[in-house]
Amino acid sequence: MKNLLFLVHRIPYPPNKGDKIRSYHFLKGLADHYNVHLASFIDDLDDWQYVDKVENYVLSSKFIKLSPTVAKLKSVSGLVTQQALSVPYYHSKILQQWVDKTIAESKIDKVFVFSSVMYQYVKKYNNLDIIIDFVDVDSDKWLQYSQKAQWPMSWVYRREAKRLLEFDHNAAENSKISLFVSQDEAALFAQLLKLASGKIDFVNNGVDTDYFQHNKSFESPYQQEKVIVFTGAMDYWANVDAVLWFVEKVFPLVKQQNKNIQFYIVGSNPAKEVLNLANTEGVFVTGRVDDIRPYLVFSHVVVAPLLIARGIQNKVLEAMAMGKAVVASSQAIEGISLAQQEVYEANEPVRYAELVLESLNEGDAPYYSDINRQFVLKHYAWETSIRRLIQFIESD
Repeated sequence: MKNLLFLVHRIPYPPNKGDKIRSYHFLKGLADHYNVHLASFIDDLDDWQYVDKVENYVLSSKFIKLSPTVAKLKSVSGLVTQQALSVPYYHSKILQQWVDKTIAESKIDKVFVFSSVMYQYVKKYNNLDIIIDFVDVDSDKWLQYSQKAQWPMSWVYRREAKRLLEFDHNAAENSKISLFVSQDEAALFAQLLKLASGKIDFVNNGVDTDYFQHNKSFESPYQQEKVIVFTGAMDYWANVDAVLWFVEKVFPLVKQQNKNIQFYIVGSNPAKEVLNLANTEGVFVTGRVDDIRPYLVFSHVVVAPLLIARGIQNKVLEAMAMGKAVVASSQAIEGISLAQQEVYEANEPVRYAELVLESLNEGDAPYYSDINRQFVLKHYAWETSIRRLIQFIESD
């Protein structure tokens, strides 16, 4: 098999958050076709236990400990060097040495870069086929952050949006192809940078539909029969912002109609602002759970009220794969073609509450949407995405 260098900013396991879900399935799929040489950072001490699991898929590997506190201090150098702060955040001389040695000794000619900041490790090479998976247009996400933050962070985020887009422009121009999570993301990137569309394309996310399926053997984790649920990593700003908005603006309107409704926020590492929401009557914050599927199966409606978002939201696809009705903001479903699906869009609190209440009134038992399940089976299988990815890697 051919050798492939795989550079990723975070260890691609466990697949428990957006970027890790995508990078894990890509690694797993590529390992069937290439001798993979993997370089990755580990920014969570708990993730060191998964190194052996990841090494089962690769021929060689290098894992670098990344302390978020130290990395933030390093990123400040970007203010002096006129770089995006994200670039020095992920810089490592040790990792650069390993990459250079691996390229030379393993005769690497194909590189898969997951997250554009990892392009810094191969930018000096002009004889490699470099495929970059940007996933989302992150510069636009920083711009969205700047519009919600107060000074001085609003300035920092605007600067990061500008500098990161400049870095991404250089990376895209010097790679074989730039990939994104959806056609909409690819089109936005092409529009922002005025690049030839032939060098920009997309590979959809997938869903592990064997794992995410309705199973009557689950036991309900809820105290009440009618529950609204939100799932996601709860230290991620976009998710924090989403549940704060829902609890403050939408949930009171829902409670006016039914005082017994409960809202569960299910996800790891809840931020302080999220933990404080548990002081609101009817709101429950679980923290990390071993299995989110029972929380989905026995919910009456899944909400995804993200006000800041880019790309495709796995939480929406996973809920659909479980046969759940979803009420989502337009940002949360951007990039997903949802004609005829039982996914309902709202951005204004009153309308959002109306759609949630309509879903709650479907009946006493949680509603099962076979339409949503079949949609995911047809359009979001990982096998299809992997085949598409390999076609881009192997294309001339």
